[in-house]
Amino acid sequence: MAKPPYSPPGSRREVRGALADGLVGLAETPNDASLIDDLLQRIVQLTADLVAPVSYASVTRTRDGAPTTVAMSSEIALAVDLAQYADQTGPCLDALDIGVPVAVPDIAATMAWPRFREAALGLGLRASLSIPLFAGAGVPVAALNLYGHDPDMMAPLTDRVWTVYDPERTRTGASDPPSSDPGTEELVSGLIEAFGVRAVIQQALGMIMHQRHSTAEEAYLILRVKAAETGRSLIETATSTRQHDDRPIPGS
Repeated sequence: MAKPPYSPPGSRREVRGALADGLVGLAETPNDASLIDDLLQRIVQLTADLVAPVSYASVTRTRDGAPTTVAMSSEIALAVDLAQYADQTGPCLDALDIGVPVAVPDIAATMAWPRFREAALGLGLRASLSIPLFAGAGVPVAALNLYGHDPDMMAPLTDRVWTVYDPERTRTGASDPPSSDPGTEELVSGLIEAFGVRAVIQQALGMIMHQRHSTAEEAYLILRVKAAETGRSLIETATSTRQHDDRPIPGS
């Protein structure tokens, strides 16, 4: 029987949709798990299908030291990604590198990424948003790239995503639509819940670092091994570690 989806302590949540479930599942998954690419493909397709402002979506990961599109909803998204890789710069690469969303509210006006601008405009795209996604270790493992035809529709989506990553950031000036589309709501709620998962895991890693006098990388490996040995998920193991922070970690 599948385990029930994770819900942060004290949270109030209705039944999670498939897109939010994918984002939370990614946050709970060890970085070296083979199923990460499957999760990313699921997230890409659901985002393109459900989030109204998004025409096409893709995911960028680093493979063998080079950026690679590992999931896409359309060859159009791939073409825009490839233009950025050829130029060795672009919003998807910046988002993956610095770990915060990178928005291009008006592609025609951007001067920073000429090949990106040329490719996107040539395909009729007018705005984009690249969102860093993280797995169990809490560091970005991919950039979710969202491409749209309508800048006015993309702007509220960008604002909503930025409130998750940086609530204090100045808004683009766009106003939310009277009735936000369900896909945008699910994307944002999934990101919020994924951050809740990351917080639990990071707190557990902090406790292990304190008890073991270890680095963050060593603490993650300890948690990862403990999860494997007990047959529990990473988030279940992290939750247990937090609840028993006054007990020594076995083997310490």
